Amino acid sequence: MPFPTQDSRLKTQNSELFFPIFVQTPFTTCPVENKELIRMFRLTASLMELHDENPFKIKSYTNAVMVLERLESPIHQMSQAQLEKLDGIGKGMAGKIMEAIQTGSHADLARLLETTPEGVVQMLSIKGIGPKKIRTIWKDLGVETSEGLRQACERNELSKLKGFGAKTQETILQALQYSEASKGKLLWAEAEPLALDLLSFLKNRPETVSAEVVGDLRRNLETIDTLHYLISLQDDSTWPGFLQELPGISPLDAVSGPFVWRGLLSDSGLKLEVRLVPERRFANQTLLYSANPAWLTQPVNEAGNTLMAEAYGEPAATEEEIFQRVQLPYIAPELRESARVLQMARENQLPALLQDSDLKGILHNHSTYSDGAHTLEQMAVHCQQLGFEYLGMCDHSKSAFYANGLQEFRVKEQQKEIDRLNQELGPFRIFKGIESDILADGSLDYDNDVLASFDFIVASIHSNLKMDIVKATDRLVNAIQNPYTTMLGHPTGRLLLRREGYPIDHKTVIDACAANQVIIEINANPWRLDLDWRWVEYALSQNVLLSINPDAHSMRGYDDMRYGVLVGRKGGLTAEMTFNAKSRDEVAAYFEERKKAKEI
Repeated sequence: MPFPTQDSRLKTQNSELFFPIFVQTPFTTCPVENKELIRMFRLTASLMELHDENPFKIKSYTNAVMVLERLESPIHQMSQAQLEKLDGIGKGMAGKIMEAIQTGSHADLARLLETTPEGVVQMLSIKGIGPKKIRTIWKDLGVETSEGLRQACERNELSKLKGFGAKTQETILQALQYSEASKGKLLWAEAEPLALDLLSFLKNRPETVSAEVVGDLRRNLETIDTLHYLISLQDDSTWPGFLQELPGISPLDAVSGPFVWRGLLSDSGLKLEVRLVPERRFANQTLLYSANPAWLTQPVNEAGNTLMAEAYGEPAATEEEIFQRVQLPYIAPELRESARVLQMARENQLPALLQDSDLKGILHNHSTYSDGAHTLEQMAVHCQQLGFEYLGMCDHSKSAFYANGLQEFRVKEQQKEIDRLNQELGPFRIFKGIESDILADGSLDYDNDVLASFDFIVASIHSNLKMDIVKATDRLVNAIQNPYTTMLGHPTGRLLLRREGYPIDHKTVIDACAANQVIIEINANPWRLDLDWRWVEYALSQNVLLSINPDAHSMRGYDDMRYGVLVGRKGGLTAEMTFNAKSRDEVAAYFEERKKAKEI
């Protein structure tokens, strides 16, 4: 089985945000997936804006993107006639979609890419500047690469351009520096399918005895820079020759050796390491490469024994056997970080970690009332069909004008629809929520009478992100102390591999949540995974409930729940401390009792 290249998956680093060059890597070997089509047409709109083309034509592409985002069925299976019947598509755009499906590109995109330097296309992904500013940088400064842009910032050239200034220049420079540090990395969610494909390739080799993914992926770290594997073979004579067969991977002979083969995934820059080990020591090596090295050196008993010493000792049949030798229960790879975990294992107090099946509802979701792709009814019915007991709708509040946030009259309209749907879908229940913007002073952006109309409120920061730790922490604490705040959303506002979060004093924020009975969200979107797993243990120690929230903007967004579960598990989260592991009736009672206690 050939190992599929990333052309059939995630095209480039930060693939949801970076634009693949479709003309250079056409999708002709497999059907074009919906996400690929959407990225293609979004890129076309951005390039048209970059070239200052007809705004009505640009609008037709952005409208098409919005329509395509709402489709759940595979677009490549639709006929042109079916596409033409979609509101917002029309005959001309349907023809372009069919062309893209059949050829991997379309005429407008090919023309635009032909006249745009590749580096300028890549610059479109930089946080903080849109196509119009990119055009100014390109045309006025002659900058055509991200490196050239960095140099222009360092020479203070950007701040002198009309419409820029020193603040914009500094924001762009920081974004470039963060992007540079993120090169060669993928989100866990992006790396996982690649890792599993390669594992299947290794396991299905006729000479393979055992093969396993180890390293950061097995430990469920949020970003991955290397895919690590162990393999044992019946016949070492083919080592490492069969690895040279893998398409889309460049060998790194200079850093390889007789027992370790290293390579580089050409599209993403992700590193690959395959380590040849004897079968009799396979379990020992699996443990060594599936834990934080510092964790392995922690004493596990009064005699001072360590798991590292045991792993380097006598061969074991399984990892469990090594733990048994030091009188410890098996510790899952995702927990092999904290000394506290070893202490709990010694005391036989390891938690029963949260599982996907423990979750009974989905909170923090968006619909077409704000910036979601699907209607409230579609989101509710799909949630019910997935077997969940309840849904929490949290469309954006009125300050989020960029996301079609709800003015007060639209809040009433949505709540009226929720009442109707609850009558029709019962006993399934939709809880009335809102994602209320935390304003600069920490207040929420509705009057109290409006806030009181919701079952629950997720408070989140979306604007004015440039804050120092004092300002950011004070802003969050003020919102947490508001009696209407039920839950804190994505506490740091980070976008992994794209944007650093604003700095906060996590301990102070968590303590404030504990004091004010505020739940903290683990935002399960793989770009966020915020609250960070490193603070889950402290939150639990303060008896703060956590909620696994997908922040879903489409029905597909519900699938992200599993990434939030992985983050929670890594921090030791149990079902008992997970808010949306409560039943529908328990959640309803919690909301009602909390409002009473807060005199709402």
